[in-house]
Amino acid sequence: MNRLDAPTVIRTKRDGNRLSDDAIDWVIDAYTHGHVANEQMSALLMAVFLRGMDYGEIARWTVAMIASGDQFDFSDLRRDGRALRTVDKHSTGGVGDKITLPLVSVIAACGGAVPQASGRGLGHTGGTLDKLEAIAGFTASLTNAQVRQQLSEVGAVIFAAGRLAPADAKLYALRDITATVESLPLIASSVMSKKIAEGAGALVLDVKVGSGALMRSEARSRDLAETMVALGAQHGLPTCAVLTDMNRPLGAAVGNALEVAEALEVLDGGGPADVVELTVSLAREMLELAGIDGVEPEQTLRDGTAMDRFRALVAAQGGDLSVPLPVGKYSETVTATRGGTMGDIDAMAVGLAVWRLGAGRSRPGEAVQAGAGLRIHRRPGSPVAAGDSLFTLYTDTPERFPGAIAELDAGFAVADTPPADRPLIIDRIT
Repeated sequence: MNRLDAPTVIRTKRDGNRLSDDAIDWVIDAYTHGHVANEQMSALLMAVFLRGMDYGEIARWTVAMIASGDQFDFSDLRRDGRALRTVDKHSTGGVGDKITLPLVSVIAACGGAVPQASGRGLGHTGGTLDKLEAIAGFTASLTNAQVRQQLSEVGAVIFAAGRLAPADAKLYALRDITATVESLPLIASSVMSKKIAEGAGALVLDVKVGSGALMRSEARSRDLAETMVALGAQHGLPTCAVLTDMNRPLGAAVGNALEVAEALEVLDGGGPADVVELTVSLAREMLELAGIDGVEPEQTLRDGTAMDRFRALVAAQGGDLSVPLPVGKYSETVTATRGGTMGDIDAMAVGLAVWRLGAGRSRPGEAVQAGAGLRIHRRPGSPVAAGDSLFTLYTDTPERFPGAIAELDAGFAVADTPPADRPLIIDRIT
């Protein structure tokens, strides 16, 4: 391209052609600095969604987003005279996925350090920052100096990306409202630009598979995982990916404050078995990749040391766990019309129901309801009697109930036989 402008770049991808390195560098920089309008970038995102990108384009798009802002370097940080071993985890987004909260605390309790740049809700999937901000006083807006200090003192910090890959922050919000969330090139470059800029020494990716995942098919999820692992290797970041099931919601609580409450149950040595299993499994992957051995992540949940780390993290970021977590002012309970066994619960249906209750966004910058969400009273395979409570929905705006219940109704059934068991962890990719 001799002349770079937004319509030409859009047209190139719209017509199924490859974007040059210069075109990618230009459009990311121009959009970051406000020289390309949201309408134009929305058109380009849709063109990428429909036409795709090859690996070279994805790699260059990732580099351009990293270059749009700051990069952390924690190699000089010490604790007790020893270099900190930093490692992070990223999930591609799921329904009820509150794993980050107990997981970073477990790793810190095991002697590692987790610098986690997190995001807000994206489509039907919940955002870690939205969940944590349900805690009174909690702030994710930290300076670079605060991130470094907390990482050294507490061993974990969960923060808004800020000046890390600011191009991604703008694109992330735009994808959320333009039906372009599920694009493999855009997911891969979004995740890896943020994580490479973040400066962790190693990275474990939790790539979801199933109805509630951004990539529903195992083949597409595997492609995404392999692409992100390759991007990590290209930038000298040791990366592995774990494919995990997201056909069913994780745990029994979905929604911002409700998920924080469930994470606290896990940190207190209890909680749903699937949440505990995934927390421990990912912790083992992170500890191995970071070269930390001789510790058992389960023990930190039993002895309270992981809870201690989480409380320290929340306090360091202004949060007050003594203040009760918010719950929606209004509630509706869905009951069983017949007896039998609880069948599968579709993660997408639950995610959309919770979004309609007010836990997610329909436009950029929209406030979410911290107390909106739902509790699952009967997990798949549980016995059910007619009249039993199956779900309780919460919101501050009761006019949202009909739409949410309509989404939910299509996503579950009480049957005569239990659903087939599925492994939570499907595969590991390095």
